[in-house]
Amino acid sequence: MQLSGMSSIQSLGPSRLFWRVGSAIVLLALGIIGIDFLLTVYGNYHQLDPAAYAMFWARRGWLWTHLAGGALTIILGLIQFLTQWPRAYSRLHRWTGRVYMTSMLIACVGATGLIATSPAPFAIRAAFAATALAWLTTALIGVIAIRGRRVPSHRRWMVRNYLVTLAPITFRALIKVPGMMELAPPPVMIPILLWLSWLLPLLICEGGYRIVDRAGLRPSNSFKPKPLRGSA
Repeated sequence: MQLSGMSSIQSLGPSRLFWRVGSAIVLLALGIIGIDFLLTVYGNYHQLDPAAYAMFWARRGWLWTHLAGGALTIILGLIQFLTQWPRAYSRLHRWTGRVYMTSMLIACVGATGLIATSPAPFAIRAAFAATALAWLTTALIGVIAIRGRRVPSHRRWMVRNYLVTLAPITFRALIKVPGMMELAPPPVMIPILLWLSWLLPLLICEGGYRIVDRAGLRPSNSFKPKPLRGSA
């Protein structure tokens, strides 16, 4: 088995091997960051303390709805991208995808409630609404693609969707950049960073896809999902 694994690695060209190793490193980093974010959110809101919830205390129902759905989408996304077993079994992959989409819709319901009841300036509320719209749009295009049996397109759109899923994590990282919040007043800087938290990753992703397509590094689509035991 080890010899077989070594021969498969040696059969890869340097460019394709570099792409696979790079992708693995990026996914592992996303996994670590995602888990850290979930632990931070749990640490902030696991106790019913008005001081910890601050302005969210009166709207904690919407917050819980948003966090519950969002946390599940982050976890399911990590499972889908960091492991092979969901994609190795087509039926399991479909059900995981359905739960992912349902969780995303639940999170969007919570986000809508938070936006509608927020005392924040319009620019901030509009930025949050744009993020939710991008989240729903990328998911919808991904679903349409797989229903049309366009698997490569489906994969790419779900990658884009997951990048939007990670927008809160990206936003948290951006505001921690030294000097970032000193560039402009918070009412100006916060909406800018909210937009960048998903637009910037999508632009980088598109650039990566263009490089992959031009260099011919696109992964093979010869992968065939296995049926679950006991399934038809």
